[in-house]
Amino acid sequence: MDVDNKVSIELMSKSQNEGFARVAVAAFVSQLDPTIEEITDVKTAVSEAVTNSIIHGYDNKKEGIIRIEASIFESEITITIQDFGKGIRDIEMAREPLYTSKPELERSGMGFTVMETFMDSLEVESKEGQGTKIIMKKKFNAVS
Repeated sequence: MDVDNKVSIELMSKSQNEGFARVAVAAFVSQLDPTIEEITDVKTAVSEAVTNSIIHGYDNKKEGIIRIEASIFESEITITIQDFGKGIRDIEMAREPLYTSKPELERSGMGFTVMETFMDSLEVESKEGQGTKIIMKKKFNAVS
């Protein structure tokens, strides 16, 4: 697939970097002239994916790296958020609403559900011991 523009960011798996990730991707997507609601949708989905990487992928250890890539082709953005942490044993179970592998942290278990709600598509790839890759897409200014 061709791309019109692309950005790639790597950051440490620190909770302080979640806000930066949200704003950076929102700034990149702004070239598609999104509505405030669309920007909020993207920021929320990115926040959930990055937070999942920090909490679940790296167990809140700051040594991990999270890679974010965003690419634009025509009026669609593809956002890939990848960690190299422990991975997900059962992706289907993890995608179930209210499921959390960290109930002791009072996690809602709605991360994947939130991402699916705010984006047009969500793909999850994961291997135990190797990490997880989330690929989200959203189309802007769709002509109906």
